[in-house]
Formats: sequence, structure tokens, C-alpha cells
Amino acid sequence: MDPVPPKGRTWTTFNYIAYWVSDATNVAVWELASSMLATGLSWRQALPAIAVGHIIISIVMVLNGTVGARLHVSFPVLNRSSFGFWFSYFSVVSRVVLSMFWFGIQTYTGSECVYQMLKAIWPSLAHLHNGLAPGANITTAGIMCYFLYWLIQFPLMLVSPQKIRWLFMIKAFVVPPAWLAMLIWSFVKVPSSKGLFEQHSALSGSAMSYAWLSALNSALGIYSTLAVNIPDFTRYAKNEQAQRVQLVIIPVAFTLVGFTGIAVTSAGMSLYGGAVLWDPLKLIDHWDNRAAAFFASFSFVLATLGTNISANSLSAANDMTVLFPRYINIRRGQVICAILGGWALCPWEILASAQGFLSFMNGYTVFLGPFAGIMVADYWIVHHGKVDVPSMYRPHGRYRYTYGFNWRAVVAILLSVPPNMPGLISSINPKIAVGGAMKIFDFAWIFGFTVALTVYSVLSLAFPAKDTFLAEAITSEDADENVESEQSSHIEKKGVDEDIKVV
Repeated sequence: MDPVPPKGRTWTTFNYIAYWVSDATNVAVWELASSMLATGLSWRQALPAIAVGHIIISIVMVLNGTVGARLHVSFPVLNRSSFGFWFSYFSVVSRVVLSMFWFGIQTYTGSECVYQMLKAIWPSLAHLHNGLAPGANITTAGIMCYFLYWLIQFPLMLVSPQKIRWLFMIKAFVVPPAWLAMLIWSFVKVPSSKGLFEQHSALSGSAMSYAWLSALNSALGIYSTLAVNIPDFTRYAKNEQAQRVQLVIIPVAFTLVGFTGIAVTSAGMSLYGGAVLWDPLKLIDHWDNRAAAFFASFSFVLATLGTNISANSLSAANDMTVLFPRYINIRRGQVICAILGGWALCPWEILASAQGFLSFMNGYTVFLGPFAGIMVADYWIVHHGKVDVPSMYRPHGRYRYTYGFNWRAVVAILLSVPPNMPGLISSINPKIAVGGAMKIFDFAWIFGFTVALTVYSVLSLAFPAKDTFLAEAITSEDADENVESEQSSHIEKKGVDEDIKVV
């Protein structure tokens, strides 16, 4: 939980480029793009939704990332300055739960990759007797591969955050060429004049508009988690300029991967009977070339490993260290995430259909949009970067507000989250009709972010918490200098006292 000391600030611009290339080559990003085709959008509509969504999220990422790079403090600690010391735990607990959900989903996706690798070596695996019920949404072979992948990734979760960046670099060099090969395969097998460019949307009018907004919201939702807790990684930056490259690399990398997912899925529709194979592992399952299936699946295994550790288990562990600092460190937190997120949440149920996946992505943004809006408003609009880092560690410091709750943040949450709840409920259970409320849910992240940022800014400036306004920022370095000065004064005073005793 301590601010990162200078010797621990090792991440350079190149590391952040490798990190985001690594995270962009992520099965969930591929599935996000390809599943948009399953909802009726054409590639001409889906690709702009992905690009615009990641341009927006990259701006928020850099705004919150700069705070981490300047102050070298993690998200759960920084959040106390805006939410209040105790109310910050609400956002921290929410983040822990969301990270565990994502961890389970990525682990299940990784298990699909392992299944395809093993099937390429041992084809009879496809005919292994299934002892589970048809409604379980997973087979005996599937649960076996799930356990195997879980065992593969577990040791990597014990590597420190400073050293794990090497995994991102390896992934950034290995996975993109493999996916480029799949993109080339798609255009060789199905020329664009007969496949991708011939596809048109099945939607029109307002139905198409809201479907596009829902796709945009899903694009925002896929990394809305890191838009909130990006300080967990930028606090390791050598300087704040190192992480600014995210503004460019995020939209470019994610849009290119999105296009790859759309193009390969489009080719699969033409080659394999018109079904939208939005899950790339189901597409690989149709391949006759076992070597190609093995190496393509291996690239997906590596892709999933890096993303699951960086975006999910490390994030959950950082948050748990704040919840239970006496008992949980980052390694123990990752172990807890692996057990609860990996097994208790049954991720195969969430991934049972394309619509279910997009519903999950939309629901994910209900809380994260407001969290990000409040963080941006507090640091950049209300306090203009003048915050007190040492006070973030004090339960009775200047960020205690009212009994540990910043009522301005509470009001912002109450006005930004509830309007999206009916839509979230209906997306989980379509039988529950909520009328026009569903339309707000189609752009839940943008709504929540904008409302929370506006409400928090207005209330904080109209009813300022005067103790939190400073003439200059107080960083951890300032605190260290004060401690050294006090120790020096104490030593000098002790020396004078000893001289007096000697006399």
C-alpha cells in the first residue's frame, strides 16, 4: 500500500506499449468485436463503435494514470481523497467482485484454448464421454481443461508486479504475428469482395442506433475497470510522461484487434454454414489442419494468461490488501482471487451466448463509469492536482470528510447508478419489462461517467470541503523529507543534551 519508492519505478514508455499490445491481443476483445456481428451490426458499424469507445477510454485512462504516475500510489489509496476514507471501501469492494468475475471468464476462455491444443494432439478428446447434464453449459472435457489451465496460470500469479512486465513483452512479440496470420488466412479463404465487404446490417432506424450505442458501451466496458485502477500500474512509471503513450496505443491496438476479430468471424460465416462463430476457439474447432489449430490455440493461451494476471488477479489483489492489510498481501490476494473467481462464479454460464456476453459487458459499466467520473472530477476539476498523499493513509486525516464519507460522492453515485439498474435487471432477465429505462442502459458508462463527474464537481465547488483544499500538493517525497528533517533535529538536540550532561 505504500507509495512506490524511486528504485521501484521501472516502467518505461516501451513497457506501456508492450502492456497494451499485450492486453489488446485478448480473446475478450476479439469476442467483443465478433459478437457485435451476432447482434445484427455490420462491420462498418461495429468497427467505429470499437474505435470511438477506446478513444474515450484512453483519455480517461491517461487522466487517472497521470495521478498514479505523479503520486506513485495505488487506486484503493488514491480513491480515499474523493470518496472519503471509509466510503472508498465501497468502490474497492465493487472492484474486487468485478475483477473476480473477469478472472473466471478469462480462465474459462483459456481453458477453451487448452482444449483446442489437446484436441490437435489427441483428436479423440472430442469424443470423450460427457458425464455432466446438457444444461450445465460445460462438458467433462471442458471442466478438465479448465482445471488444467487454472494450474498453468497459478504460478505466474506469484510473480511481483515489477517483474511481471516481462510476460507482457513476450506476449506482445509472440501473439500479434499469430493473429496476423489468422487475418491473412481469412482474406485468402474468403476474398473481401465475397465476404467481409459484402455484409450489411440487419438493423435499421432506432433499433440500429440503440444497437450501436450498446456496442459502444460494450467497447467502453471491456477496459472500464482499468480506467479506474490504472494507477495500480502507472505508479511504477519512471515518470508521468512514460504512460502518456496510452492515449495513442490503446485506440490503435484495440481497433486493429477488433478488425481482426470481425474479419476472421466474417470469413467463418462464409466457410462454415453462415453461423456467427463469435468465439474464435469455436472457429478453430472447424479447422482440419491440426498444426495450425495447435499453434493458433497456443497464441490464445498466451494472450489470455497475460490479460488475466494484469487486468484481473493483480487488480483484485491490490484491492484486497487495502481491505485486510494485516492478513492479505498481493500474492495472497491473487490466490484468493484464483479460488473464488476461478471456481465459485461459474463463468461458463456467462459465456453461454453472445447476447449474454454483451449483457455482462454492459452491466459491468454501471458502477465503473461513475467511479471514473468522480476520480477525474476530484483530482483535475475540484483540487487541480493539489492533494495530500500522507493524509490518504490517515483514518482521521483531511480526507475523513463526514464520518469517513464524502457526501458529495455519495450523492453522485445515487444520481448516476440507480437510473441504470432497471436496464441491468432486464438484461439479466429479459422477461422483466422496464420500458424506456432500457434505452439509458444502452449507454450506461457514458451516462454514469457524465452524471457523476458533473454532480460531484458542482457539489464540491458549491459546498467545498475546505480542509481538502491546499496551496500545493503534498507528496510522499515531501513526507520523507519532513521525517528526515525531524530525525536530524532530534539527533542534533540529543547531541546537545549529551554535551550538557558531559559538562
